[in-house]
Amino acid sequence: MKELAKDYSIVPVQGIAEFIQDVRLRKISGSLKLASRTLRLLMDLVSKETWDTAEQLLALIRNQGRFLAEAIPHDIVVANTIRRVMKIVREEYDSSRVVHFDDGQSILSLHKLVTQGADPERDDYSKPMPGLKNALVDHLLEVETELETTGDSISAQAAEHIHSAELIMTIGYSRAVEKFLRKAAETRPIEVVVVECAPDCRGQQLAANLGRAKIQTTLISDAAIFAIMSRINKIIIGTHSVLANGGLQAVCGTYSLALSAKHFSVPVIVLAPTYKLTPVHLCNYEQGDFNILGNTEAVLPFESLAARFTKAYNPLFDYVPPELVTLFITNNGTNAPSYIYRLIGELYHPDDNQL
Repeated sequence: MKELAKDYSIVPVQGIAEFIQDVRLRKISGSLKLASRTLRLLMDLVSKETWDTAEQLLALIRNQGRFLAEAIPHDIVVANTIRRVMKIVREEYDSSRVVHFDDGQSILSLHKLVTQGADPERDDYSKPMPGLKNALVDHLLEVETELETTGDSISAQAAEHIHSAELIMTIGYSRAVEKFLRKAAETRPIEVVVVECAPDCRGQQLAANLGRAKIQTTLISDAAIFAIMSRINKIIIGTHSVLANGGLQAVCGTYSLALSAKHFSVPVIVLAPTYKLTPVHLCNYEQGDFNILGNTEAVLPFESLAARFTKAYNPLFDYVPPELVTLFITNNGTNAPSYIYRLIGELYHPDDNQL
């Protein structure tokens, strides 16, 4: 706690304070918009701020990133994007060091790959590296393009997973799921059952959008999940984030949906862009660490007689353990929950798991 207290003296650079304010006022919402805006801020940090070595740049990104992550802790994609950029800084520095100090040979030999862990200079980022800034900007532009195409990359796989005349169930509203189902319906007839996800009932919006796209859609209440599950062929859902063990932080109601699916042996497919993969483990179910409590007016009106004697809670998220998930579809392909740790290892550096 003492170390965190020292960091509160850090002044955010231009743009970060406005970004935090916009997120808190819900002017910016949606994981993709949050990730894209965070990446744009970090690109400005790399290109416009003054730094001479990769070590100084990593310290700058870590300080500003910690300020961001602590200000909006429940939007995990923000911290994920910061970690991804820090891994890119390390990779570009290492590749530049190989080019400049290994006689121009950028391809490491097998012996060097085995012994590079013992290289004393491998984790030394204090040396100036010419051309590092330009290389970083180019790499971050590639990542920005990747972010923009994640939705298309995931929906392009729809034909491989949804077959003709299948009955698909989903819950709540997810832009990725809507795009995925629309893409599948272009080439084959499907029927979708949407769980409304009370008390916010955002599933109604998804059902209306699919209906306008001429997809046969049925809207059901959360209580009807188990009753209709025996007829379902597949469950396709989105998620708020994917934890390090392959578990989900998903919209409330997803856990009961996954349990019902397991009882009837219905596969659960999760659409998860790589920017939602996070190297965070579930510690407990407390609100401050994992969940957010929403307004309970829709569940128990404040003016009702029962509200005087009753405590009502409206958690926004459920934890879904990895054993209830069948398959993840990312913008890079499909993976089992047991492979998530490997994807996270490729995206983030272990030293950056704790900002």
